[in-house]
Amino acid sequence: MIPLSLAQIARITGATLDAVPDAGALVGGPVVIDSREVQPGSLFAALPGERADGHDFAAAAIAGGAAAVLAARPVGVPALIVADVPAALAALARAVVDRLGDGLEVIGITGSVGKTTTKDLAAQLIETVGPTVSPRDSYNNEIGHPLTVLRVTSQTRFLISELSARGAGHIAALCRVAPPRIGAVLCVGHAHAGEFGSLEQVALAKGELVEALPRGGVAVLNADDPLVLAMAGRTAARIVTFGRSAAAGVRAAGVRLDDRGRPGFTLLMAGESAPVRLRLFGEHHVTNALAAAALAQQAGLTTAAIAEGLSAAVQRSRWRMEVTERADGVTVINDAYNANPESLRAAIDALAVMSRGRRGFAVLGQMNELGDQADEFHEEAGRLAAAAGVAGLLVVGSGTAPLLAGAKAVPSWHGELVAVPDAAAAVRELDQRLRGGDVVLVKASHSIGLERVALALTGELPAGQEPAR
Repeated sequence: MIPLSLAQIARITGATLDAVPDAGALVGGPVVIDSREVQPGSLFAALPGERADGHDFAAAAIAGGAAAVLAARPVGVPALIVADVPAALAALARAVVDRLGDGLEVIGITGSVGKTTTKDLAAQLIETVGPTVSPRDSYNNEIGHPLTVLRVTSQTRFLISELSARGAGHIAALCRVAPPRIGAVLCVGHAHAGEFGSLEQVALAKGELVEALPRGGVAVLNADDPLVLAMAGRTAARIVTFGRSAAAGVRAAGVRLDDRGRPGFTLLMAGESAPVRLRLFGEHHVTNALAAAALAQQAGLTTAAIAEGLSAAVQRSRWRMEVTERADGVTVINDAYNANPESLRAAIDALAVMSRGRRGFAVLGQMNELGDQADEFHEEAGRLAAAAGVAGLLVVGSGTAPLLAGAKAVPSWHGELVAVPDAAAAVRELDQRLRGGDVVLVKASHSIGLERVALALTGELPAGQEPAR
């Protein structure tokens, strides 16, 4: 964060100083919401959480070196008291962006699927041009977004923001915190469709990013998704397209998968071509890589440099097609960070490729926020898993009856179908079945917690221990 005094932060956020001995004290360390991450000069933002209230950790934050606490009430230690802590974070982030002015290039990424992977790929390309800040994991909402913005310094040249939405106006609000000049829309899918109501409503929300772009900006749109391509009419920014369509400005030709399901292709852009061999697993990552390539092109990278960078890039964020090879030859695919119909289909397609000549197992849980179509999508997921020829389908938890029904509706499938109540039971069932060479896919919505299955299978999670989230 660029250094600001407590008095300056108070003016920006409308805060009242409480128990502050020196209003001129500087906040130069990171702004954090976890008291364990405090560094000298930090600002600790006290937020209510799922299990605890951040205000209860205010004293620990100050003891750890925080300059002050951003809080909604007095906490007995130096604090800036505001009516709304998230709103104050947003105001502070916008002030930092405004202070950096044209020296900071803000890039926004949204879409129903692939935001985090595209962000990770784009960051690994663009940071070769200049100092770059990008979100940790999926810091893409009204809390994570300003926290990411507040990591910029006077040396930062690029800020890559991942923008999520659970309703109309959410992306527009995030864009007001850090106005992007370049924005990419990856796809319009059924993630959160239950909250939006329809794909058309999802498209309206995702398109808020292109509407926020200035006339001199660049809208990077997926040429393979008609709902995304139609967003060209909602912006005065210059349009750049990516995809596998022959009409795309940044496209892939000759896509093929190796025996581990890693894609290779020829990158075509700017009248040039270069070979790419991704280290990520699954053909769906080709689209993410093309979006990242289009963004990197706007940052000034050449076609050759982009291809080389994509071929070297890794998946920085955990539990997204994270592949682990056990010593006994079992391959575990941990894709349990989240799930929706599009990402589940992609994961099952990858499992089918990776398990050729081997036994494949799918461990699936509920996909949340799908509205009235939830049963339909879960039945389709069961059919997809069975049609992929898995040796076993394990469904975990409540709400999975449609998964079972979908698998049973595939008469040509003769694999094993197992329903278990929780992750621990799934691990016990798998321990009885797995043998060397098998491939296991684990996928469900984040709240289901199926990462416990994958982490237990790889030995990263001892029995009874909760994973770090």
